[in-house]
Amino acid sequence: MSERVEQPVVLRGGRVVDPESGFDGVADVLVRGGSVAAIGVDLALPPGATVVDVGGLVVGPGMIDLHCHEQTAAGHRLKALDGVTTALELEAGAMPVATAYERAAAEGRPLNYGFSAAWGSARALALLDRSPDGTVAGSLAVLGDAAWRRDASPRELTALLQLLAGELADGALGIGLLVGYAPRSDPREYLAVARLAAEAGVPTFTHARELVEDDPQTPVDGAEELVRAAAETGARTHLCHVNSTSRRHVARVLAALDRGRAAGLPLTTEAYPYGSGCTSVGAAFLAPERLEAWGLAPSALVMAGSGERVADAARLRELRAEQPGTLCFVEFLDEDDPADRELLLTPLRHRDVIVASDATPIDWGGSAAPGDAAADGGAPAANGAWPLPLDGATHPRTAGTFAKALRLMVRESGAWSWVEAFRRTALLPAQLLEQTAPAARAKGRLRAGADADLVVLDPATIGDAASYRERTRPSTGVRHLLVGGRFVVRDGALDPAALPGRPLRGAPR
Repeated sequence: MSERVEQPVVLRGGRVVDPESGFDGVADVLVRGGSVAAIGVDLALPPGATVVDVGGLVVGPGMIDLHCHEQTAAGHRLKALDGVTTALELEAGAMPVATAYERAAAEGRPLNYGFSAAWGSARALALLDRSPDGTVAGSLAVLGDAAWRRDASPRELTALLQLLAGELADGALGIGLLVGYAPRSDPREYLAVARLAAEAGVPTFTHARELVEDDPQTPVDGAEELVRAAAETGARTHLCHVNSTSRRHVARVLAALDRGRAAGLPLTTEAYPYGSGCTSVGAAFLAPERLEAWGLAPSALVMAGSGERVADAARLRELRAEQPGTLCFVEFLDEDDPADRELLLTPLRHRDVIVASDATPIDWGGSAAPGDAAADGGAPAANGAWPLPLDGATHPRTAGTFAKALRLMVRESGAWSWVEAFRRTALLPAQLLEQTAPAARAKGRLRAGADADLVVLDPATIGDAASYRERTRPSTGVRHLLVGGRFVVRDGALDPAALPGRPLRGAPR
C-alpha cells in the first residue's frame, strides 16, 4: 500500500488550503521527492505518477503537535489518523536529547519527531545525581519526588544550566520546563533558564506554576511569571495547555498574554479541547489540600488504568504514596454544562491559540506498546500491530485532539474557516519553531517547495472517536496522510509498515 518516496503522486481536484497565503480553492497537488512540486488546475501528469482523486475532500498541510508525550510508533499511528504529521515532545523534553533522537531513528517512526531539552531531567541530575535515560518516561518519572522539588543551590543551578546548554548544542528544539511540578521552586531559577534560552535563540515550553487565585502563597503567579520572563530576558516563551493550568481563570490568563504581546513580547500558548486533564497522581498540585483550592474534590480524579474514581482524601493520600507515577484524569470542567462548555471553547476562540494535544504515554499494562520495542529493549515487532487495543491507559486527547478541534470549531460551529483551522494546527506551530529549526520553514504550509507532509480529510466526517472508556479509538475523517511524500494513511486505512518520520532538530548552537 505504501508508495516509494521518489514516485510522483498527484492529489487531484481537492479543496486545497494554504494557511500562509490564505489560498482556499480547488486544485491539484503534485508531490515528488518528498516535497510539494506544484499546485494548479489540471496539472500534467508526470510519467508513472500515482493519481488519487480527492474531489470533495480538504487538502492541507499536516498538523504539528508541539506537546506529545506519546513518542512510540504505536502512539504516532493514532496521531496520524488525527491528522498529525509531526509529533514533538517539547513540554517535558528528553535527556540526553541525542539518545532520544537516536532511539527514535533506530526504531522508526510514522511521523516526524523532535525533543526539547528536559529541565526536569537536568534538575534531577544536578540536584539528585539521578542520571536520565533519554526517554520521555524518564523525564516524567521524577515529578512525584519531593526531593526533586526543592530549591537548587547556586552550584547546582550552575550545573543545571550547563547541562541544558549541552542539550541545546546537541539539537534540542528549546527548553521544556515542568515548573508547575515544583511549584515552590525559586523564581530566579526560572529566569536563569529563560536567559539561557534567549542567549541560545530557542523557545521555552512551560507548564506554569499555580495561579495566585488558586494558591495565594505561590512565589509568583504562574501566568505573570512567563510574561515577566519574556520581558526581562527576551526569551520566546510558550505557555503549555492554557486551558488546564488556568481552568476557570483562563480569560484572565489570556488577557495577560495579550497585553504582553501588545507590548511586543514573544508570548505564545496552546490548548486542547477537553474538560479534563491527565497527569501523575503524585503531582504536587493534586495533593488533597491543593484540590480544595481549585474548588475540586478528590472524586474529580479517576485513575486512568483501573477506572477507579478516588473516593476521598484518605484514598488519594494512599494512591499518592503507593503509586505516585500512575496516570489519573482530573475533571476540572463538565463538558455537558453550558457554562463549562463556554470555558472549554474560550481558548479555541481566542486569537492565535495553537492546538496541541498533551498526549500522554499509553500504558499497556506494563508491556511494550504493540509493535514497538520490547520491554527488555528488544527489536520492534515486524511492521507493528494494528489496530491497537482500545483499552490502553491514556487520555482520549492522545487519539482525538485535532479531529475534535476541527469538529467543534469548523464542522459544528463554523467559528474557524479551513484557512484558520490549518493556521492553528500547522502554520503557527511551524512558525514558532523555524528560528530554532530552519527545516520547520518547509512545514505548516501548502505551497511549491514545502515538505510533502499533507493531510486529506473529509469535511463532513472529521471528528474524534476516542472516549474515556475506549481511549485509543482512532479519529474519523482522515482519508489520506503523507509524511515526506509517503502514504501513512491511504483511503482511510493506516499502513503499519510505513515509517517515514524524520527528526526535526535545532540548528547547531
